[in-house]
Amino acid sequence: MPREFSRTKRVEAQIQRELAQLIQFELKDPRIGLVTVSGVEVSKDLAYAKVYVTALGDEQHSVDEMLAALNHAAGFLRRELGKHLTTRVTPQLNFIYDESVERGANLSALIDAALAPKDK
Repeated sequence: MPREFSRTKRVEAQIQRELAQLIQFELKDPRIGLVTVSGVEVSKDLAYAKVYVTALGDEQHSVDEMLAALNHAAGFLRRELGKHLTTRVTPQLNFIYDESVERGANLSALIDAALAPKDK
């Protein structure tokens, strides 16, 4: 009988928590700003991790700079993450911008506009 919460899911949750703390308190790069780690996907062998992040700010230029800064700091974050994980392998980090929050807000605005009473 398979477990309800697999090992990779537990590792993903721990990596998400630890990275959120590390980004908030350890990184001093001004290009990063306010970043939220919205999700983590880890490969089955725990060698690679896709880290999905969102940021406060609407400009695409600042998002590109933020991703560049995070991917530049990935080595430092991986080393610090390795100190907190109890796994044999610390995954290689790849930061990706998560557009789902932005897309959800746009869809919500469209639904609100469609349901709003029309003035004649």
